[in-house]
Amino acid sequence: MALHLLKLCVGAESITDLEEWIEENMLLRRRSGRPQEQTHTTRMVPKKIEEILDGGSLYWVIKGQVSARQRLTDIRPFTDADGIGRCHLVMDPAVIPVEPRPFRPFQGWRYLQAKDAPRDLAEHGGDVGEMPEEMRRELAGLGLL
Repeated sequence: MALHLLKLCVGAESITDLEEWIEENMLLRRRSGRPQEQTHTTRMVPKKIEEILDGGSLYWVIKGQVSARQRLTDIRPFTDADGIGRCHLVMDPAVIPVEPRPFRPFQGWRYLQAKDAPRDLAEHGGDVGEMPEEMRRELAGLGLL
């Protein structure tokens, strides 16, 4: 069973903000001749890399709610110019909205067991995935979604 990571999406106000940031980053990489992949740099290296890469995703907390995920394709530990160990989380650039779930702020990342991960909105059924994100957030905040 896959193991996931949970991380704050600092600076993003919505899933659309995250998608636009990814698009800009990919364009910059293309223009500079760098590999077409989306990475996120983090200080700590997960210890359970094999479990995470066995179908795991990075779940993003946006404005206090778990809101979306991206499938993790690689985890690359490295040492930066200052001699500090860091890690590139390599992700599929496709952002998949999930059922909104409140989550308090935290530093770094957290492991998220597959059984505890929110479902993709596409699996929810009905028209929930078609609702504007702000409406989904509000309904989830009221405990109605």
